[in-house]
Amino acid sequence: MTEEINTALLAELKRLADAVHRLAGPAPAVNDWNAADCFVWAPLRQHLQPVKKPNRVALKLIRGVDHVRDILHENTVRFAEGYAANNVLLWGARGMGKSSLVKAVHEDVRRESGVALKLVEVHREDIASLPNLLDLLKDKPYRVIVFCDDLSFDHDDTAYKSLKAALDGGVEGRPDNVLFYATSNRRHLLPRHMMENEQSTAINPSEAVEEKVSLSDRFGLWLGFHKCSQEDYLGMVDGYADYFKLGLARDTLHAEALEWATTRGARSGRVAWQYIQDLAGRMRVHIDRV
Repeated sequence: MTEEINTALLAELKRLADAVHRLAGPAPAVNDWNAADCFVWAPLRQHLQPVKKPNRVALKLIRGVDHVRDILHENTVRFAEGYAANNVLLWGARGMGKSSLVKAVHEDVRRESGVALKLVEVHREDIASLPNLLDLLKDKPYRVIVFCDDLSFDHDDTAYKSLKAALDGGVEGRPDNVLFYATSNRRHLLPRHMMENEQSTAINPSEAVEEKVSLSDRFGLWLGFHKCSQEDYLGMVDGYADYFKLGLARDTLHAEALEWATTRGARSGRVAWQYIQDLAGRMRVHIDRV
């Protein structure tokens, strides 16, 4: 009888232990910094998922944004070398290469400098976990660019407060080995109606708007991307065609590229790349983004 009771107690204890284990969630993962140069942040397990083959283009293929390219490149070089550098907000027209530029500059600077420069992408929905990520990064012997693509905040979204603290707020502030790059279609990151709602309900309306706008102010560099001209668009197409050795007569190439842009209703780096993919497919030519 005693043996049966002991067996029942052990079974119950095991059941309770399993329940506690499930409530505790998965154990933190072991992060291998040597596995890759680019990672994606998975906050549930505190894991940096290595990206073996990042989706990027060579820096020399990004056309029409020479001025902002040079500014971002210089800022990144200074950071890689251990000197002062600014958080960067790349904002403006869709498809003009904001995220492509970040990834291309990271790879170019990493190769040129020989510094173990890492790029960690944080998804928009994981912004609230930034304090945990920074705590993980602060003591590492690497220079790390934390990157968030297509950053914006909607009504009743309070995650922007975590971002404000991560950029340069809080007692500890941003770790010296970490820099934050973000892309957005909006310069102020929050929609106008959200700021207007805050203004209409606040005791001091101007202070409410100041809090929202101050998020963008925490980025020392604002790099604007504007819609490209026809000349810039064709320059992008020419650059891709030459790089991938697509042997099509220039007049025909331009005529097709302009027709492609007309069907899309826009001219941009993304549209140029989509046309090149179509052309390469028709010509049965294999292309690689890097």
